[in-house]
Amino acid sequence: MQLSWITVDSSVFLDGLKSLILLVSVILIRTLVVRGISRNHALSMEDKRRWVVTTRNSMVFVILIGFVVIWAHELEAFAVSIVALAAALVLATKELILCLSGAALRVGGKVYGVGDRIQIAGHRGVVLDHDMFATKLLEIGPGQSSHLYTGRITVFPNSLLFTNALVKENPGQEYGLYTLVVPLRSEGEWQRAEQALLMAAKTECGPFMEEAARQMKLLEQANLLEAPSPEPRITIQLPEPGKIQLVLRFPAPDRGRSRVEQAILRRYLIEMNQAVV
Repeated sequence: MQLSWITVDSSVFLDGLKSLILLVSVILIRTLVVRGISRNHALSMEDKRRWVVTTRNSMVFVILIGFVVIWAHELEAFAVSIVALAAALVLATKELILCLSGAALRVGGKVYGVGDRIQIAGHRGVVLDHDMFATKLLEIGPGQSSHLYTGRITVFPNSLLFTNALVKENPGQEYGLYTLVVPLRSEGEWQRAEQALLMAAKTECGPFMEEAARQMKLLEQANLLEAPSPEPRITIQLPEPGKIQLVLRFPAPDRGRSRVEQAILRRYLIEMNQAVV
């Protein structure tokens, strides 16, 4: 009986020593890799951040798998006795399990990554970081129509991926189509406003129109769908009696959407003011 206890203690000690060696080794490797990425001047800041996040998550995965392998025989010995405990833990850690499942969905479905601009459950921003439990965003706002960084950080649990639709604003392409709403009074000269807004959009989007058309063509080939024309277009909406909205659809670079939108609005306002004078 005494020899049995000695054997068990020795086995646990060896497993603990193996776990400690694995943990120290992985931390050392991660430190060296992150240092190498930071000193690589050929990578942009966004690429460095992406590689650092990938390295960290990979190392965590290696540690978890290593612990499971090292302690496999101990886990097997207690498997029968922990069935009831496992059931209780599932109920108590439902949200945690949903977060882990959401992380698996994000990785398996390639839903989003570092640098992507997303919207989910009222949260909108650029993905700064993500792990097995949560995602960190650099907030964009205010509201859904603005494209400026607010400077605030938003963190949401990965479980939201199962309960809310996710919108990816820049689905892996350099150029995209965006909308701009200009409200008017119905008794005003909406025809003149429509022409002024359309000419402002064509003028500002002209320098990159050919490249935007090429990007739309590539999108069409990749997804086997008929891609829309990148030419600026205006539709008219009547949200309520006495009011008119001009909805402009225009192409813009993914990282220059706000600049192009502001240039269109400024050119439009200048043209309308000159018409009034």
